[in-house]
Amino acid sequence: MTTGRRGEPDGLLDLRRLDLTPGAGAEADVPVTLPVVTMGGQPYTPEPAGVIVRVDVGSSGSGLGLRLRFGAALTGPCQTCLAPSRVVIAVDTREYQALGRNAQAAGDDDFDCEYLHEPARMDLDVAAWARDAMVEAIPMSIFCRPDCRGLCARCGADLNTGPCACGDDATDPRWAALEALRERLTGESDDPL
Repeated sequence: MTTGRRGEPDGLLDLRRLDLTPGAGAEADVPVTLPVVTMGGQPYTPEPAGVIVRVDVGSSGSGLGLRLRFGAALTGPCQTCLAPSRVVIAVDTREYQALGRNAQAAGDDDFDCEYLHEPARMDLDVAAWARDAMVEAIPMSIFCRPDCRGLCARCGADLNTGPCACGDDATDPRWAALEALRERLTGESDDPL
């Protein structure tokens, strides 16, 4: 196994440079700049933006096994209270490229790695793979803390700092029509629906 090879600074790795023979493996460290991700109209910035991505390549008689690994953090607003938040992500993903595939054939998710480009499908777009893998690793919700209480729906006060001035008995005006219907139904008959 060879180690410590660097990819091109633009996030591409020429797999021919690894000089793999069947049964051999290699790893390469590729510098990649991660993009800002927008979720719900809010930007989440990777820290650090420039990371070293580890790519492991294993060659067999039938194809190439590819593995991509790196870690980063994203900073941006909490999705419930808008306070600054930070989430750490760890990426560890794999792809496979079958050898001897007809370049003119339609792509197949089981046999073709979409990040390998021509000529001869040996230029690995590590930057695009890292970007897509980072987005898949982001949790569905990003909070400033696990028990974030969010903002009051009526006055917008941060409920993490204490109760708001609205009080618990205030009724949301959007429920007024249902409240009127409940009163009318309970007033007309003692028999529940």
